[in-house]
Amino acid sequence: MPPLAADLAFRGLVHQVTDPSLPGRLDHDPVTAYIGFDPTADSLHIGSLLQLCMLRRLQAAGHRPVAVAGGGTGVIGDPGGKADERPLLDEDQLHANLAGIRPQLERFLDFDGPAGATLVDNGDWLRSLPLVDFLRDVGKHFTVNQMVAKESVRARLERPDHGISYTEFSYMLLQAYDFLHLYDHYGCTLQIGGSDQWGNITVGVDLIRKTRGATAYGLTTPLVLKADGTKFGKTESGSVWLDPGRTSPYRLYQFFVRTEDADVGDHLRYFTFLDHDTIRELDEQTSRHPERRDAQRALARAVCQLLHGDDETRRAEQAAAALFSGSVAVLDEAMLLEVCAEAPSTAVSRGALDGAGLPLVDALVAGGLAPSKSRARTLIDQGGVSVNDRKVDDADRRLHRDDLVYDRYVILRKGKRDYHLLRVDERRGPAEESP
Repeated sequence: MPPLAADLAFRGLVHQVTDPSLPGRLDHDPVTAYIGFDPTADSLHIGSLLQLCMLRRLQAAGHRPVAVAGGGTGVIGDPGGKADERPLLDEDQLHANLAGIRPQLERFLDFDGPAGATLVDNGDWLRSLPLVDFLRDVGKHFTVNQMVAKESVRARLERPDHGISYTEFSYMLLQAYDFLHLYDHYGCTLQIGGSDQWGNITVGVDLIRKTRGATAYGLTTPLVLKADGTKFGKTESGSVWLDPGRTSPYRLYQFFVRTEDADVGDHLRYFTFLDHDTIRELDEQTSRHPERRDAQRALARAVCQLLHGDDETRRAEQAAAALFSGSVAVLDEAMLLEVCAEAPSTAVSRGALDGAGLPLVDALVAGGLAPSKSRARTLIDQGGVSVNDRKVDDADRRLHRDDLVYDRYVILRKGKRDYHLLRVDERRGPAEESP
């Protein structure tokens, strides 16, 4: 295992530091470091993965990590990176969100031993903090001029149609107080966050220096953006979550398998614990044989194992292989539905499959796989249509009950990748489109 400073440099994980000597210090002096996590949902999303990995890297190098769930600051919201003020959370929702996030944080860290991690909620100290004491002990150390100069605040002030409330304006002082509290109670001397947190982190470093006469440090990691500049972790269907109930292991696997060649090298460094030589080899394979997508599969496997374990990763890989080879009918029902979730579907009544059955050409037209019956017949004659992974060579083929997979589905495929799921719904007619 390489020294931590060399590993962070190889992976491109250091964007800014408050002291240039910090990376080298991390190789020699054990520190307690913290990262904050936002509880605006009952699961973290994939945008938090880099920071979770950072805490794990620190702990593996002998440092003590502190994960701070923002139960106090979460009801206010950080203005950084936001065009609008976020809605305030009520108490019940906040507690539910924290309960969902805790197991995800605990999966990454070892909470036992001399470098055992600590999980805290900043609501435990912020909610009981008297306002007058806070203004006297914290607010007096910073001018409004300093606060307005921070990028996260200035960006909002430059939008007069939105502006920034006093509530969000105070966020950086509350985060600075978090750092001070963790310094006093846990000996924490390092705060880590994304590059959009730089202003908040430096305020905390200044507060510890001014009130305790001590040196604290800040380190930011790069913001993870896709090669086209768009936000990482967002898809057409929304965010990619760490909770398997929100984003299944298969969908998570597929998200990383679809990583662009221009991004996969960075993502291997950010989100996996693969050794340097393995990553360099995968870089070379991407350069020489991008069509093989070896790096993408290695990335997807590593992240899926990290978040969901070996068994779920194997199932996700089997499903992906089945989709690639055109053998999805062999999957178990739950995984079959996962694989076909993005494919359109058509509902038919069970009775439509009785007697003479449902003409395949009608099903292809109703499902949008062919624009007309004549075109459907041509596709079948050319060997371009499969029913339950078996090619059809008879344009007069009809679908019957014995074609049903799990007594509910017929899998239609045009070509190699164009799927349509025909599913039995007793409430619907022969070929009504599913909503």
